[in-house]
Amino acid sequence: MTRSIRTLLSNIVDYAGLFPPASLSMTAAVETYARARSGEHAWMLGRFVCPADQLEEFSACASALMPGTYATSGYRERVDAGEPWGLSVLIDAGSSGRLEADLARMEAFNRRHSTEDAGLAVADMVETRVNDVHQVDAVIEALPEEVFPFFEFPVTTDCRGFVTALSGNTAGAKIRTGGVVGNAFPTAEEVSEFMHACAAADVPFKATAGLHHPIRASHPLTYEPGSASCVMHGFLNLFVAAALARSIRPDQSLTRMILSEEDPAEFRFAEEVLGWREFLADTTAVARAREGFALSFGSCSIDEPVRDLARLGLL
Repeated sequence: MTRSIRTLLSNIVDYAGLFPPASLSMTAAVETYARARSGEHAWMLGRFVCPADQLEEFSACASALMPGTYATSGYRERVDAGEPWGLSVLIDAGSSGRLEADLARMEAFNRRHSTEDAGLAVADMVETRVNDVHQVDAVIEALPEEVFPFFEFPVTTDCRGFVTALSGNTAGAKIRTGGVVGNAFPTAEEVSEFMHACAAADVPFKATAGLHHPIRASHPLTYEPGSASCVMHGFLNLFVAAALARSIRPDQSLTRMILSEEDPAEFRFAEEVLGWREFLADTTAVARAREGFALSFGSCSIDEPVRDLARLGLL
C-alpha cells in the first residue's frame, strides 16, 4: 500500500450499517463496528452514524464494547480499545421542537458516556436535511459549540445558495450520492457543481450512500437476489477529484471526467503522489484536502470497500 492511498483513505468511512441496503439491527451494527475498530483496516474507519431517536438503543447495545470498564460476574473488566467511539447523529431540523428533542438526546448521551463505567463515546457531529436556506442559521444557532453540523440539501438545482449560507460558519455540506433506487444517484455534473461550489466557498463536505465501490461501475442496488443494477459513483473517483479540486483548481469539465472514469488504470497511486492521468496531487496536498475539505463518506458496509480495494491491489 502506498503512502498516498493511506493518506487518501484514513478515517474515511463513517459506518452506517443501520441504513439500507444493509439495514442491520442495532446489535449487529455495533458488533460489526467494534470488530472493524480492532481489525486490520481500522485506520479507514470514522464515526458510527446513528439517528438521534436510537441513541438510547445504541447505548444499551454498545456500552460493553466501548473503551472503559463494565461489571460482569461480580468483578469489573476493562475494555481497552483505543479512543472513545465517535458518533455522527442524524437530527431532524424540520421544526424547533424536534430539533430541541434531538439535541437533548445527544446531551444526555454525551453525559452518560463521559465516564468509563458506561463506555466512552462522544456524539460530536450531526447531520440534517434542509430544504430552505434559512433553516441553516437556525440549526447552527441551536447547536452547542463543540458539535459540528453537516447540512444535506438538494443538488439537482443550483446549490450555491446553500453553500454560501454555510461559508464562514463552522459547518459542512453533505451530498447524497446514491440510494436503493436508480434515480437516487446524482449525475457527475451535479456532483461536480456541488464540489466546486464547496471549494470556492471553502466549505468542507461529506458524502453518503451509493459509495460502496472504489471505481464508478454498474452494481446491484440492494443485496436482494435479482436486484436491479445501475451505474454508481466510485469513492476513489470522488475523493481523488476532491483532492485535485482543492490542490490544482481544475475546471468543472475535468472534475466531471474524473467522476465519470470507469477504468481503474487511469488512476495513479504512487508513494508520494496520486491523481488521474497526468493530473496529480502530492500527499501533503491530499492530507490537507482530507482534513479540511473532503472529510468522509457514509457506507452501510465496511467489508465491500476493503474487498474491492484489495482486488485492485491498493491495500
